[in-house]
Amino acid sequence: MQVTKLGYGANSVGGHNLFSNVNDDTGKEVVKAALDNGIDFLDTAFIYGLGRSEELIGEVLKERGNRDKIVLASKAAHKLVNGEVVKDNSREFLRDSVEKSLKRLQTDFIDLFYVHYPDGKTPLAEVAGTLKELKDEGKIGAVGASNLSENQLQQFNQDGYLDVYQGEYSLLKREAEHFYLPYTVEHNISFVPYFPLASGLLTGKFTKEATFTDIRKKDPLFQGEAFLRNIEKVNQLKALAEEKDAEATHLALAWLLAQPGVDVIIPGAKSVGQLKNNLQTLDIQLTIDEVEKINHIFS
Repeated sequence: MQVTKLGYGANSVGGHNLFSNVNDDTGKEVVKAALDNGIDFLDTAFIYGLGRSEELIGEVLKERGNRDKIVLASKAAHKLVNGEVVKDNSREFLRDSVEKSLKRLQTDFIDLFYVHYPDGKTPLAEVAGTLKELKDEGKIGAVGASNLSENQLQQFNQDGYLDVYQGEYSLLKREAEHFYLPYTVEHNISFVPYFPLASGLLTGKFTKEATFTDIRKKDPLFQGEAFLRNIEKVNQLKALAEEKDAEATHLALAWLLAQPGVDVIIPGAKSVGQLKNNLQTLDIQLTIDEVEKINHIFS
């Protein structure tokens, strides 16, 4: 698969269970704007609105009639049982999930399909084998996995089926550098960072007085003294960005693209304005010296 370096992470499209201030029409407009501005990689999942994100993306692609020019990624692991969200990686569940995703996305092929989280029960080599079956059958184009521990990743990939791994990675969450990035580079697996802007913290739009009522209120990056320290670091990034007539967002994303093993980034956006601002990252060229300065700020 060849995609633009900057894709679109669609967790806010239809993601009513994740965010309190999203609406479907706006979500569709952002997806349309992404396509209009040259983005050809859309990343969604069942858990983004319990299928609603997939449905809205499917509607946009159906209206535009250009599915063959878009790389679609989706994920499964969650299901509702008596009103509770539980995880399932069984062969039956994953095969059924792909069929349902195909219907919601109004397509006959998903370019990249991830197991979103391990369920703690199904052997991970078996999970990889199920996705490999679906790849061999032409239902999906590539096998993906996300949110695995180091041991779990090795178990999943014991037969060499893994094509893409998605893990958290940003200037404020750099644990991936110790194992995941070296492992994926060594095994010729693409690495896709999620939360590349640390749920918006790296945009520079928050002050120390900010409070949160959505999923961020439970994120340690946004709590107590850690939040105050993070704001100080981001303020230093903003100052560096101003020297390049740019914003903190652009430098945070450009830094990621400069890391070995990172093939594409998928920042989210709740509005067309945010999306277009993210795209300005592609105009930023960081020097080796600037990358080191950014590393020092966030060391």
